[in-house]
Amino acid sequence: MAKKQKSEPDAAARFIARIDKRQVKAGVIGLGYVGLPLSMVLVDAGFEVIGFDVNKSRVKLLNSGQSDIDDVPGRAVARAVKSGKFKATADPKQIGLMDTISICVPTPLSKTKDPDVSFILAAMDWVAKYVKKGALIVLESTTYPGTTEDLILPLLQDKVRKAGRDFYLAFSPERVDPGNQKFTTENTPRVVGGITPACTKVAKKFYETTIPEVHAVSSTRAAEMVKLLENTFRSVNIGLVNEVALMCHRLGIDVWEIIDAAATKPFGFMPFYPGPGLGGHCIPIDPHYLSWKLKSLNYYARFIELAGDINSQMPEWVVDRISAFMNKRFTKALNKSSILMLGVTYKRDIKDTRESPALDVWKLLENRGAKVQYHDPYVPHFRWGERTSKSVKLTASAVKKADLVVIATDHTSFDYQWIADNARAVFDTRNATRHIRGNRGNIELL
Repeated sequence: MAKKQKSEPDAAARFIARIDKRQVKAGVIGLGYVGLPLSMVLVDAGFEVIGFDVNKSRVKLLNSGQSDIDDVPGRAVARAVKSGKFKATADPKQIGLMDTISICVPTPLSKTKDPDVSFILAAMDWVAKYVKKGALIVLESTTYPGTTEDLILPLLQDKVRKAGRDFYLAFSPERVDPGNQKFTTENTPRVVGGITPACTKVAKKFYETTIPEVHAVSSTRAAEMVKLLENTFRSVNIGLVNEVALMCHRLGIDVWEIIDAAATKPFGFMPFYPGPGLGGHCIPIDPHYLSWKLKSLNYYARFIELAGDINSQMPEWVVDRISAFMNKRFTKALNKSSILMLGVTYKRDIKDTRESPALDVWKLLENRGAKVQYHDPYVPHFRWGERTSKSVKLTASAVKKADLVVIATDHTSFDYQWIADNARAVFDTRNATRHIRGNRGNIELL
């Protein structure tokens, strides 16, 4: 008599038991700002982890016990490598050794603002070719609703292999906030949704070994939508407050005073702050994934498009304001003016320049003939396009020589009182000089 095949719940229960006993090997594809922190958290939870990356220089760096990610100190990587619980590799064949595979690769936009899922598909080429039976595959890369079900599932499932029985497939959006010391990969609640109930159950249990709170949703589409809602919420509210900044300037009102006053209300208001534009890996990009998907369903996402339009125009408006300030204070045009820009990262106290609005402002200033130098303690040098720029020393001489100091990123290490005391003029896009004492006549706020 033929032996009965184990049921879906039985297989899931056995997998969960192995997770509880730390008898599964965890693979992480993509060792950047999402994948490396996840790898370290999994190591700390007692799993053996192999990290996969196509960048062989990064693989070598990590295996030597060093880190190139702000939120992961080198000592943590060195400890993980020394323990034998972590190694990095560029060899996709080792995926066949993994019981769990977390995909943490970039999902940028194309020049036409269409989703670029090529990194996901490249990772899935590896997975589909080498994954072993019974493995858990979780996509963490931000993407549009339907990606896991429509693009990934067909690469794994066929007439023989079925999700929830022969493999487990789920989506759990990364919620990394670079530089955030309070909420990290270790304590930020997780959202997870699987292709089947068994997929959700297994994936939820896997993340519960590392993170206190895991919230299960009904499907991968729901989980994908959660991340897009989170970042669309921020994009729309930043767009609103940026437009309020434009309004307040027209009305001759201090927008920072208005926000601070409104924030005294203990309910019904959450303060957002204007700036030179949106930056980083999520907020300028993720809402466009949702907008693109909805266009395919004949729906126009008006709030998303409007917020994106306002936010994308902020660098140009900042440069217009700088030009007007220079003319008013010095009767001097931007052409051949010397500008010292403080900060080129997209937010304070990190070294990440991706989508940084400071670079947009820089380019626009140069297009108008200004001579721009920068200082950033987190970015000693960086390459953009065909050029390489190097941070200048922040000396009294450098500050005094500049016609204008532009505060583009409000790093906490900057001594803003000293900067204001030494600068001929300051244009502050972040309200970093709000506590400056004495004469503020040389300071212009956004």
